[in-house]
Amino acid sequence: MLPNDDDLENFEAHGAAPLPVTSDQGYVDHDGARIWFATYGAGSPVILLHGGLGHSGNWGYQVPMVVGLGRRVILIDSRGHGRSTRNLRPFTYELMASDVLAVMDALHLEKAAVVGWSDGACIALVLAMQAPARIAGVFFFGCNMDPSGTKEIIPSPTIDRCFSRHAKDYAALSATPDQFMAFVDAVGLMMKTEPNYTASDLADIHTPVAIVQSEHDEFIKLEHAKYLAGSIPGAELFLLPGVSHFAPLQRPEQFNGVMRSFLDKVLA
Repeated sequence: MLPNDDDLENFEAHGAAPLPVTSDQGYVDHDGARIWFATYGAGSPVILLHGGLGHSGNWGYQVPMVVGLGRRVILIDSRGHGRSTRNLRPFTYELMASDVLAVMDALHLEKAAVVGWSDGACIALVLAMQAPARIAGVFFFGCNMDPSGTKEIIPSPTIDRCFSRHAKDYAALSATPDQFMAFVDAVGLMMKTEPNYTASDLADIHTPVAIVQSEHDEFIKLEHAKYLAGSIPGAELFLLPGVSHFAPLQRPEQFNGVMRSFLDKVLA
């Protein structure tokens, strides 16, 4: 059994579970940035995209599960996050989606399922819009696709603990360890102004999509998740009881169960 961490005290102190050891990792130079990646296991590829301000190590409870299903996991640190660098270009979800395609090209991946958490979910759905032939399915957890989907953020100890862990990890991993607050401001600007996709845009998505929403998400409205599921043809809506925006860390067994079912379906 994986541990529960509803208040993120363990995550703040120690981070997620350590990632498995791999010899298959490196960087792809793309559009002014060096994008870090790592792969684990073998089989049908599954790309895991982390949330804003975080990094791929936040998937520590999910990687062994997906590898155990006989899949190949690809982790990617979004530009400016974790081990990946950035230049002075503003962050956009479309730019980060193009980074994912650059990694796929470097690894000769014709097609992959994509699991996205928060900003990573938005990137995943952008990929489904812009490169549908490359995306087998999108597991979209905890994000919005237009500004109406966000809540007014209410500070809480749980959010503070997550932010504290992100700051520690940025200092340990980044090529610019003293620039965390500038990084936060740049990502925050993107979050305030993007994404801006319409119902018509969503209706053009024909990739299998699961919209996954936590009962107590601090940032995304439940009504917005329902709207996304109703606007994307064939999309399914899954609600996770008792958890928040940090469900993959809080109750990984619960999160992994829904994720496993989706991957079994799209990679059958």
